[in-house]
Amino acid sequence: MRIFGYARASASQQSLDIQIKALEAAGVEAGRIFTDRVTSNHFDQDGLALLQTKVQQGDIVFITKLDRLGRNIAELIQLINTFDEMGVSLRFLDDGICSEGATGKVIVAVLSAVIQAERQRISERTLEGRIEAREKGVKFGRKPTVDRGKVKALRVQGLGATDIARQMKIGRSTVYKILHSLSNNGQLKMT
Repeated sequence: MRIFGYARASASQQSLDIQIKALEAAGVEAGRIFTDRVTSNHFDQDGLALLQTKVQQGDIVFITKLDRLGRNIAELIQLINTFDEMGVSLRFLDDGICSEGATGKVIVAVLSAVIQAERQRISERTLEGRIEAREKGVKFGRKPTVDRGKVKALRVQGLGATDIARQMKIGRSTVYKILHSLSNNGQLKMT
């Protein structure tokens, strides 16, 4: 029986350090800890894939929490089943549960379903909050860095997009976007 560890950091969780320290405190050697990192637009599971090639029947994989193994309930259950078929046990440190035995598998499935439902509720509440904020006039996103009033004033003076772009040291496409949005809002007549 060998002991391995797996840690995964999501986009909102910048560091793996806390998970790695917890795995080491549980007795996992640093060389047997496999990691993955999720960025906002990309997810590699190279660490998990490598872990699956290293483990053998009778090994144990420590993971800090259920949600660190799978990104959703379907993936979590699929991974638990994959490790189970290999004869590898999973132990979730913070949740105090293990995938060994029939009872362990049922507990893992129920808890992961609860976690998935809670994440969905959080997502729904966040969306509701954003909608309510928009209705109250809150604007999201980066503040404009180009003085739209100056672009409008230069256009009214008769300057073309190329001259406005040179004078303001911005791209011509930016000038066109601003002029287009001003004309759509009725603030500027395009001739």
